[in-house]
Amino acid sequence: MLNRADLHGSLSEPLLDTMNFLNEVAGRYPEAISFAPGRPYDEFFSTEQVFDHLRRYLKHLEDEGRSAGQIRSAIYQYGPTAGQIRELIAEALRIDEGIEVPAESIVVTVGAQEAMLLVVRALTSGPDDVLLVSSPCYVGVCGAARLLDVEVVPVIERADGLAPADVEEAVRIQLARGRRPRALYVIPDHSNPAGTTMTLAARRELLAVAARTGLTVLEDSPYRLVSPGAQLPTLKALDTGRVVVHLGSFAKTVFPGARVGFAVADQEVADATGRVGLLADELTKIKSMVTVNTSSLSQAVVAGALLSAGGGVTALNAGPAAHYGASMCLVLDHLDRRLPAARRDELGVTWNRPSGGFFLSVRVPFVADNAALIRSAEQFGVLWTPMSYFYPGPGGERAIRLSTSYLTEAEIAEGVARLADFIDVEAESRVRSTRLSDRRQ
Repeated sequence: MLNRADLHGSLSEPLLDTMNFLNEVAGRYPEAISFAPGRPYDEFFSTEQVFDHLRRYLKHLEDEGRSAGQIRSAIYQYGPTAGQIRELIAEALRIDEGIEVPAESIVVTVGAQEAMLLVVRALTSGPDDVLLVSSPCYVGVCGAARLLDVEVVPVIERADGLAPADVEEAVRIQLARGRRPRALYVIPDHSNPAGTTMTLAARRELLAVAARTGLTVLEDSPYRLVSPGAQLPTLKALDTGRVVVHLGSFAKTVFPGARVGFAVADQEVADATGRVGLLADELTKIKSMVTVNTSSLSQAVVAGALLSAGGGVTALNAGPAAHYGASMCLVLDHLDRRLPAARRDELGVTWNRPSGGFFLSVRVPFVADNAALIRSAEQFGVLWTPMSYFYPGPGGERAIRLSTSYLTEAEIAEGVARLADFIDVEAESRVRSTRLSDRRQ
């Protein structure tokens, strides 16, 4: 029998148990309405679309003059480690985001999660290297860093997103500790979990901070093209100094089961002989020892989806973006109705109002931990995610994350009603406990 203490330390971290715990609770209370999963809405997917996209890509290869044998190999064989649809992704980035990069600067990955792992591994070379992250933060990048034994340093987000001055101060503090800040991970648009969006001025200043301090910015941006209205430019589109590695995913825009993501890594890397290559080439070396390559079949389906939409995904996601925007508004509207301003002021409840994405954050006057989540599921039939899951350090103990993407209108209405009842009861219970404690003193 193996001893847990002899296994890698990350396996004893609560961080790696968080998603399993949520899945376990959802399985135990199948009738509960869940605001926990950040999943796309199922009704946008059709099984036949998979075959349509695959046929469209096969026709594309045929139109390019590929032989029957070459087309067969493109589907059945491993394919190049860096990916076989890099040109199509580069064109989609140009159409959708105004990002102009050569195809060879792109590495196609098994979801954005692998892209995070590859980039963090490539950029950190010693025990003094640290990764800065906006906090609260997507748990996947913190998990990847922990697996690699890379220290994570949180930079607390403000109401309007990450403040460049806070990043620069964090760099100064880490340098004073003898640490080497190597990179900063941030979701500038409709962040997961808080739903914040950085202003244009903050984006420009963050790039200036990165240039001054030598930071590489890891920009994760999965929610832009499934959000309504015009979006601010990505950090990569504004990046004239090649300080940004752009992490992308087709999980939200095409479908999550394909597990196709990518990294745009056009930074130049010089070796000891003076030969210059791209960071993408270094990521490809690591990928060859991690997943070898990304599924050729999955790449083909994603490529077919891009081709069917004229090369980009903006047109493909016009309907979903409108739907997700409406779902966010509907959740906020029902929250306003169930917990009107006077009542939430009395209870000490607040929430933000994201302009897009899948998530919003609700601050509550009680500890929103796993025990509270179980009470919510058992007594009220509603699930959510504790915000404390997303803090690399202390924080988020009195806040919850709500996902607005996955539920129907009827489920949203009923789910918010149940959630409001739960918050009301928990808040009142805390008030009674406080009064009793005060009397005893």
